[in-house]
Amino acid sequence: MNLPLSSNLRGILFMLGAVATFSVMDVCLKLLTPHYPAVQVAALRGLTSLPLVLLWVALSGGFRQVVTRRWRLHLLRGVLAVAMLAAFAFALRELPLAEAYSLFFVAPLLVTALAVPLLGERVDAKRWAAIAIGLAGVLVVLRPDTGRMFNLGSLAVLFAALAYAISAITVRVLGRTESTQSMVFWMIVLLSVFATAAAWHDWVAVRIEHAPILLGLAVSGALGQYAITEAFKHSDASVVVPFDYTALIWGITFDALIWHTTPDRLMLVGASIIVGSGIYLIRRERRPA
Repeated sequence: MNLPLSSNLRGILFMLGAVATFSVMDVCLKLLTPHYPAVQVAALRGLTSLPLVLLWVALSGGFRQVVTRRWRLHLLRGVLAVAMLAAFAFALRELPLAEAYSLFFVAPLLVTALAVPLLGERVDAKRWAAIAIGLAGVLVVLRPDTGRMFNLGSLAVLFAALAYAISAITVRVLGRTESTQSMVFWMIVLLSVFATAAAWHDWVAVRIEHAPILLGLAVSGALGQYAITEAFKHSDASVVVPFDYTALIWGITFDALIWHTTPDRLMLVGASIIVGSGIYLIRRERRPA
């Protein structure tokens, strides 16, 4: 059954808000990466959001709804969250936001490809072609020379996208039995615990002058999580997910305003190929089998 236009429009507006606030969160991460190890930045992402998530769960039904029997999948998501955020934080130290976003946009393609062996889903020839074209777009962003192909920042983004894709597969499975509050609660709690434990040996004392950045990290992360939850609550995924690609506009804008860098033509061409392939796959998901 098709959702009414007003509901889809509301979902789109929430998705645009989620992308904007998550982009602010990524700016905060990028500002922190020169001063702290990547794993500690991942820990700070979890720790700053944890009080707000606890408050949200308490006000939206209480903590009974986070009780779970699916510990293995939640633990896997926690490990993947640490790997993804640490890798992405490292990449932001090496790359402009827009370039990191362009490479990370390969994640929806990886979700579709991984759904075959992990979920037993069937992918037709046209979808495989879209995946191949999207991966070709990654090569365009990376450039055809070995210096960029093996750039650690680029490889870190691709690893983060892979971790995100596997995590998205686990969300599909958890979503059959778990509430949104349960999935968000355990991801943030386990991210905070695992990342803090991993970073503890090399923990750098947090400097007081970074308090505004940490506050921005907490608020933007919490607001983004709320907005994206509302987006998927009010609209079909195939309607709102394409608007995730507006992150590239925010990345280019923040790069220009804060770090005074602009993307070159090849990066924009590669990003367009990746985005086009992703939107094609998302639109095909709406069609009945």
